[in-house]
Order: sequence, then structure tokens, then C-alpha cells
Amino acid sequence: MANIDRKPSKIMPNLQHILPAYANKEDGVVNALVEINATSRYKFELITETGHIKLDRVGYSSLVYPLAYGLIPMTWDLDGDLLDIVIAGIDEPLPAGCLVEARVIGIMKFIDGGEEDDKVIAVLNDDKRMNHIKTVEDLGEHMQKELAYYFEHYKDLKKPGTGEVKGFLNSEEAHKTIAECEQRYNSDYAPKLCNCDHCEECKQDGNCCGNCEC
Repeated sequence: MANIDRKPSKIMPNLQHILPAYANKEDGVVNALVEINATSRYKFELITETGHIKLDRVGYSSLVYPLAYGLIPMTWDLDGDLLDIVIAGIDEPLPAGCLVEARVIGIMKFIDGGEEDDKVIAVLNDDKRMNHIKTVEDLGEHMQKELAYYFEHYKDLKKPGTGEVKGFLNSEEAHKTIAECEQRYNSDYAPKLCNCDHCEECKQDGNCCGNCEC
């Protein structure tokens, strides 16, 4: 795991906004922050503004997440959140907020409540048992069916019919989506970031002085 290129700090940095999307772009390996483990009914989310973990909701049905679930830092999808990622082959729970390096193998195109909410599909890059997994097809046909079924039906008892899987595409299409989300992050979200914690004047009252690099 590569070290974070950042000076030591007295405060915990928000990895969503200091880590690049890619750990190794040439090999198709992204940084990913795990929020939810497979078999969980609980939907945990990293708070975008602070990096803290919160329980967003308890699932309305008996369906559980089929794969580990998280996000790719410094990306911004059309649903107004960081780009989602699901990671196959994890066979023991990872701590919420855990940073992993994941090798992209495809993407599930998904519409949630009328908004694009795609799911990049990956495996742990450090897991040698996953070396033979190069594409979504390598996970087997049933895994695609299981993923599609979960995301199309997990909200049925609350908002039925709001999820629609549009298909599974290869890693090339996944990287195109990641690139689009990186560009959107830089144009739409990055300008909102505040660096006030580096300014003594701001620290005094907790408000932006307007003179620091925010």
C-alpha cells in the first residue's frame, strides 16, 4: 500500500479529497474506501464533507449486500456523490473506512430513482487468488444476476421500481466513467473544498476569514 503524499498533521485528513482516484493507473488499480461489507443489511456512508462514517439506513428488506461496497476518492458521479465501487472476493469483514487498492474489471450501469448511479466492479489488487479475474464475466454469470437482482430490488419495500440495471460493461468502459467522474469532481466539487484549518485566523472562531486559500 502506497503511503499518502502528505505532511504529518494534527488533524485527520479526509481521504475522499486528498487521495487520487488511481493508485496505479497503468495497471487499472484504483484507491477505494470501503463503507459496507458483503452480507450487511446496514448501509454505512462516509460523510463527504468530513470523512466520518455514519449509518445511513437499515435495509427495508431481508436482502443483504452481495459484495463489499465503497467509493473512489476524488470522483463525482451524476447522482451527486462520489463514484461507487463494489469489490468481489472479499471473504472477511473490512473496517468501515478502510483504504484498499482495487483492480477494476468492469462496471454495472445503473439508474436509481431516475439518476445515473453506476457501480464500478473490482477485486482486491493484493489478493493473489483474484489474479485470474480479468473481466466481470470471470466472476461467473450468476454473480451478474445476483448483483442486478440486489440493486433492482433492495428498495422494493420503500420505493419499488426505482432501480434499473442497464447492463454490465468491460473495464475500458469503467475507466471512461472514472475519468468522467474525475473531471466532474475537479469542476463541480473541488472548488467547494475549504482549507481553513491551515489558517490561524480561521481557527480562532471556526469561520472562514476570506483571506486564506479556500
